[in-house]
Amino acid sequence: MMKLEWYAFDKLDVGALYALLCLRAQVFVVEQECPYADADGLDPRAYHLLGWDDERTLIACARVFPPEKGRVRVGRIVVAPSQRGNGDGHLLLEEILQFCRGRWPGAPVALAAQAHLTRFYGEHGFVAESEPYDEDGILHVDMVRTLPQVQLSPEPLNGPLR
Repeated sequence: MMKLEWYAFDKLDVGALYALLCLRAQVFVVEQECPYADADGLDPRAYHLLGWDDERTLIACARVFPPEKGRVRVGRIVVAPSQRGNGDGHLLLEEILQFCRGRWPGAPVALAAQAHLTRFYGEHGFVAESEPYDEDGILHVDMVRTLPQVQLSPEPLNGPLR
């Protein structure tokens, strides 16, 4: 079972940061054949969700930005190829939404989904708000989900952010 942990950027240790960058490069650069600058300078402003397997190997991750212009922004959502199809992506996304509800109640959550994943995100309440567009050679669709204005604990249920 995947263990999910939240980190502020400055709380990531060198090993966790290295694992995060390796997983993102493995999927976004190598697997998807999309050479781009993953180290975009935005990671220090984000909260990072890391999903570890029983051997403490990183198998999933995402980053979440505090609201700007009223919206929380989620990105770099990735599940390792070996872990796809077993529900880890759904667990990752549900944890992201719970985190956002707790920290920023009522703020819409926005993301740029790869077009082939719009149904997946739709299962979690996201709706398309753009036509498909090309980003780095891959079709994307801007999607948003409005979260209910329910105040939950602002602290995550697990992980080093506590």
